[in-house]
Amino acid sequence: MSTRILVVDDEPSIVDVLRYNLEKAHYRVDVARDGPQALETAKSREPDLIVLDLMLPGLDGLEVCRQLRKESDVPIIMLTARDEEVDRVVGLELGADDYVVKPFSMRELLARIKTVLRRAQSPPSVPDQRLQMGHLRLESDRHQAFWKNQLLTLSAQEFDLLHTFLRHPGQVLSREQLLEQVWGYEVACDTRTVDSAMKRLRAKLRSIEPAASEIVSTVRGVGYRLDHEG
Repeated sequence: MSTRILVVDDEPSIVDVLRYNLEKAHYRVDVARDGPQALETAKSREPDLIVLDLMLPGLDGLEVCRQLRKESDVPIIMLTARDEEVDRVVGLELGADDYVVKPFSMRELLARIKTVLRRAQSPPSVPDQRLQMGHLRLESDRHQAFWKNQLLTLSAQEFDLLHTFLRHPGQVLSREQLLEQVWGYEVACDTRTVDSAMKRLRAKLRSIEPAASEIVSTVRGVGYRLDHEG
């Protein structure tokens, strides 16, 4: 069964271009033209990925993203205008997986879609079925993470972040290294994507126990490091 993508945009010309190119790439495409329709279609059609414009009638893209994240980890790629820098950062913090700036290259968007889908659909294939440091434990074969035996509710992206840190305990990983290892980007990309993902991951760890969020430390000007708690 082919992958289903929901395109959410109210500009007919953009919808037509996206539909044509996505279908040419053998994706099934659904379309929503405003915020409420996006939420309804996402629920009824259960897409594998959503391409979400931020400027929408009814509900804007940020609110759509916020509501989707209350009950779904469906991958979301935002479409934003060049002058919407603040909205891009907020969107990433709300849980969007990536963004593409208008006017965009279809080749770039298709590459981003492929990368995000690969990460969401394929658990990391590594020989280590279980990785542990202190109270943090990951079971790769089950794609589950635990803190003091309490299951963490993580997105695929957040799981991959923890998995990468546990494979390099105590090592400082730059944002560029994380983009390559977790997101699969071999070229330069906005490192705020990493910072926003880390913020969400720490929030989930903190919701389990305040000490849990402190095991990943920020190394100013460089990146992040997983430290042994206590």
